[in-house]
Amino acid sequence: MHIDLPEKRYYSIGEVAEAFKVNASLIRFWEKEFDVIKPKKNAKGNRKFTPQDIKNLELIYHLVKERGFTLEGAKTHLKEEKQKTLTNFEIIRKLESVKAELVNLKNQL
Repeated sequence: MHIDLPEKRYYSIGEVAEAFKVNASLIRFWEKEFDVIKPKKNAKGNRKFTPQDIKNLELIYHLVKERGFTLEGAKTHLKEEKQKTLTNFEIIRKLESVKAELVNLKNQL
């Protein structure tokens, strides 16, 4: 899954949930479970997610939803091999983007 959000400094939980096609409750749950997700909160207590939070959520989504990790397995994997996993994840996303562009070009022929 590729998350397509406009470039902003902060995103609301609604925007994040919609981009991931999940309920806001899942985003809140992952925030509690994974210490790498640390949204800012405004005076009303509304969460404001940074682009770094979005990258971490993408990685968690990839591990849990796409690769089938348990939450504990994903936590362990992130602690022990975060940089390697992040590098592989970024390569996969770039390749998916290139593939999508090539398919788009093919369809235009």
